Amino acid sequence: MLKIKVLIMAMMIVGSMCACTAHEKEGNACDEFKTPAGTPVKFFCIKHGSVRMQVGDKWIYVDPVTTAVKPVTDYSVLPKADYILVTHEHFDHLDSVAISQLTKPGTMLITNARCHDLLGGKGEVMGNGDSRTNDDGWTVHAIPAYNNSPDKLQFHPKGRDNGFVLDIEGMRIYIAGDTEDIPEMAALKDIDVAFLPCNLPFTMTPEQCAHAATMVKPTVLFPYHYGETDIQQVVKLLDGSGIDVRIRNYQ
Repeated sequence: MLKIKVLIMAMMIVGSMCACTAHEKEGNACDEFKTPAGTPVKFFCIKHGSVRMQVGDKWIYVDPVTTAVKPVTDYSVLPKADYILVTHEHFDHLDSVAISQLTKPGTMLITNARCHDLLGGKGEVMGNGDSRTNDDGWTVHAIPAYNNSPDKLQFHPKGRDNGFVLDIEGMRIYIAGDTEDIPEMAALKDIDVAFLPCNLPFTMTPEQCAHAATMVKPTVLFPYHYGETDIQQVVKLLDGSGIDVRIRNYQ
C-alpha cells in the first residue's frame, strides 16, 4: 500500500509539472495532475466555492454561481458540464442560472435533497454516506459537511449538506463544501487533493483549516472559499507538515 501511495504521489508531482497552457492560465489559475492511469486532471480556479475540473475530455463543476459572488461569471462561454455537484442550498453555492448555462444533454447533476426540491425536482439526490459510480467508472462519495461550533450551528446543520470525495482512476479528490473541522474528516483516507473552506464567520478559522488538513492528510491542499480571511496563516500553520499548500484566488 505504501509503495502504491508513493507511486501515486510521484505521478501527481510529475503531472503537476506538466504545465497548463498559457491560454488556460490566463486570468484563471490552472493546476494539472495525472491519475495513476495517466489521465490528466486539471483544476481551474473560478472564485469563492466554485471549482472547475477537467478529467480527460470530461468537465466537472462544483457549486457554480453567476451573480451571487463578484466578479460575475458567464458560464455560457465555458465548456458544458458532464457533471455538476452542488453541496448545499445557500445562494453562493446553488445557482439555477449557472446550472442552466452549463447543462447539455446527458449532464449529471448531483445535489442534496433540499437543493433537489429548490430546483423543482432536478438532479440526483445524495445524502451523507451515499456513494454512486457513474458511467465513466468514477465513484462519488457524499461526505458530511456541517458546523459544530456553538456560535455557528445555524449556518450548516448536521445531516443536511454534503462534501464530496471523487475517486477517479485511483486519484481521490475531496471537496469539503461548507464545513468546520468535523470528526468525520479523520476517517478519510488516501486523499490526493483537498479543497477546504476558510470563510469566516461561516466555516473554518485558519487554525481549524490547518487542523482539518492534518486529519485529512492530502498530498495537495487548496484552501478555498476564504473571503477576507488571511489565508497565508494556513500556509504558516502547515509549514513542515509535508502538505503542499497552494493558494489560488478563491475569495
